[in-house]
Amino acid sequence: MAKTMKGPALFLAQFAGDAAPYNSLKTIAKWAADLGYKGVQIPTIDSRLFDLDKAADSKTYCDEIKGTLADAGVEVTELSTHLQGQLVAVHPAYDLAFDAFAPEALRNNPKARQEWAVDQMIKTAKASRNLGLDVSVSFSGSLLFPYLYPWPQRPAGLIEEGFAELGRRWKPILDVYEEHGVDIAYELHPGEDLFDGATFEMFLDQVGQHGRARINYDPSHFVLQQLDYLAFIDIYHERISAFHVKDAEFNPDGRQGVYSGYQGWVNRAGRFRSLGDGQVDFSGIFSKLAQYGYDSWAVLEWECCLKSPEQGAAEGAPFIASHIIEVTDKAFDDFAGGASDRAAIRTMLGIGS
Repeated sequence: MAKTMKGPALFLAQFAGDAAPYNSLKTIAKWAADLGYKGVQIPTIDSRLFDLDKAADSKTYCDEIKGTLADAGVEVTELSTHLQGQLVAVHPAYDLAFDAFAPEALRNNPKARQEWAVDQMIKTAKASRNLGLDVSVSFSGSLLFPYLYPWPQRPAGLIEEGFAELGRRWKPILDVYEEHGVDIAYELHPGEDLFDGATFEMFLDQVGQHGRARINYDPSHFVLQQLDYLAFIDIYHERISAFHVKDAEFNPDGRQGVYSGYQGWVNRAGRFRSLGDGQVDFSGIFSKLAQYGYDSWAVLEWECCLKSPEQGAAEGAPFIASHIIEVTDKAFDDFAGGASDRAAIRTMLGIGS
């Protein structure tokens, strides 16, 4: 049976705020629905929108969440644990910066912060199951990103030990997700140890090719790395469980390239843009995903260095809707076909009856 992608949907993380309608799940869901979105991806770390502790323990609370969304005209697509996943593995160089993602009581305490992050991941597996969700989205965290460029020369074994430790941290979490029937779709993202196909494969080797280790496909990060994001789908489509629809552009010049010279977002060679304003070939992406039977959600993750979030969100729903392919179960030339007849076939081949 033909499979068609679901959407459009909206990741709420970039829109949640202290002012209405962005300060409660009920009102932000209604705002999203009014723009044409059919689903919302919920950041589990934002208590204005979602209580992860309750969701992990209470099917009743999760039913209330689904009811609130249904009343607004949307449904939940996935739970996001990007910030908690980041804290499963943090290199000491980033301790101070990433402390902001953890509860204040855990700051300046990397061990307690990591234990909290692991607990958050496990609660999200339980909450996802209580919500009837089969996929969640996250980051992998990083122990190795300060060593991305091999200068000074990396000592032998450094990368291997980093990925071995990353595997040791994530394998027990993935096993819990297996128990609950939920995938972790990692967003392959600079700043994470999983940032492209090669690093994802290295991770899979360390977690025993775990079936719950999946990919949240986001082409914007591949544009900035100059990776072939269409060929990526050909290679990894069996592992793609989620899709962030996000645009970007890369405009190198005589002054800067992939690393973008420490410039702010407006002046970088590589920048995130609102849908349709960048260089991503979304027609090619939606066609590839349709070809391989991707039938989960197309979720706008809005980030743009120029356009307002309100305009980006308003334009995003119709953009995604116009790209979703209603997959056919018929061949376009069926009308010209005839009934199969073995004798006729053999005659056509000149090999007799």
